[in-house]
Parts: sequence; C-alpha cells; structure tokens
Amino acid sequence: MALRFGPEVCTTKTDYGTVLLDQRSGDYWELNPTGTLVVRTLLDGGGEAAAVDALVAEFDISRPRAEQDVADLVRELRESGLAS
Repeated sequence: MALRFGPEVCTTKTDYGTVLLDQRSGDYWELNPTGTLVVRTLLDGGGEAAAVDALVAEFDISRPRAEQDVADLVRELRESGLAS
C-alpha cells in the first residue's frame, strides 16, 4: 500500500537522508539513506514489495532483512500518526 503523510508533516532532504517534521508537536525524525529510499518509493505510489526490491537493489542487504526493515518503518510512521 502506498504511503501518505498528513498535511502537517513536512519533509526535507538533507546530505544524509531526509528529515520529517510533525508541525503539530514539533517532533522530527531523521531518516537515513535506506529509510529515505523506502519512504520515497512508497510516496511515489509503490507498495512495500517495491520498497523491499529497491533496498535490495541499492544496498548490500538480504531480502528478509529488507522486508523487516520496511515493515518496521511503515509501522512506526503509522503508529506515530505521521502517515496513513
């Protein structure tokens, strides 16, 4: 399923990855390059399987590890209220 951030969430690319700012609370999260790739893939309409494929292709990571990392990040973003 594609990922969507609420209108109160701002994203900014950095030299290291991406920063997410929740304007409601002032909290922010810094995504590393792998998290950035996952979020970019999902925001562009790809599903979790596409994000896993992107991680495996871009980084030296096993498919099971990529699957777990994608699932964990998506769960954390949704539980935090940043994404739906």
